[in-house]
Amino acid sequence: MKAVILAGGLGSRLAEETSVRPKPMVEIGGKPLLWHLLKILGTQGIDDFVICTGYKGYLIKEYFANYLFHTADFTVDLKNGRVEMHDGHVDPWRVSIIDTGEQTNTGGRIRRIRHLLDDSDEPFLLTYGDGLADVDLGALRRFHDAHGRRATVTAVQPPGRFGALSLDGDAVTRFTEKPQGDGAWISGGFFLLDPSVVDLIEDDDTSWESGPLEQLAAAGQLAAYRHDGYFQPCDTLRDKHVLERLWDTGKAPWRNW
Repeated sequence: MKAVILAGGLGSRLAEETSVRPKPMVEIGGKPLLWHLLKILGTQGIDDFVICTGYKGYLIKEYFANYLFHTADFTVDLKNGRVEMHDGHVDPWRVSIIDTGEQTNTGGRIRRIRHLLDDSDEPFLLTYGDGLADVDLGALRRFHDAHGRRATVTAVQPPGRFGALSLDGDAVTRFTEKPQGDGAWISGGFFLLDPSVVDLIEDDDTSWESGPLEQLAAAGQLAAYRHDGYFQPCDTLRDKHVLERLWDTGKAPWRNW
């Protein structure tokens, strides 16, 4: 199964970091978010990736073009111009990095890489380059195959940010530290899609979220896979600090390698 990753947005809410790099290249524990995401997917059997770039996409290209130098020890023989690699571990990934334009909307980015998707009915995974989760991709695939619709979205319930009070007049009857949202389910950003859904995208200006997804839902062709595990987007500096603290504990919940 192929994975398509949207990694071209401006990331304006994380301007402290994204003024100099695309958001998927923001580092957690010294590694880009994009690396963490590929590790999550790679350890579950996905090794073929299409990364849709835009804003400062050349930094993503440079990272993967020099991936071995970022991840391995090596010796450079300046006299003879040779490089000797010391670390034999290589992630078995095939990564296609496609410039889909700085101003292209999310749907338009998917439309631009349609030619890289298989012509068969094999579904592909679509996700964003700035969200980490411990989604069970095997269970997601079985759910998608079983319901027979064209698209599946991973539904999550984000954790609350603040402690909640239950009140009786001016008396507090219950205090809950950061309860699980308000019961609403939101998109967790991991989709399984039949390639035919790309035909619903009209042009570069099409928003995946407010265009094809709404059409699929209205047609009864969108199912929700409920993910009760970990999910954390990295939209703000606060989110980055949350992820950093978890990584520093050595028990990051998205780390499955």
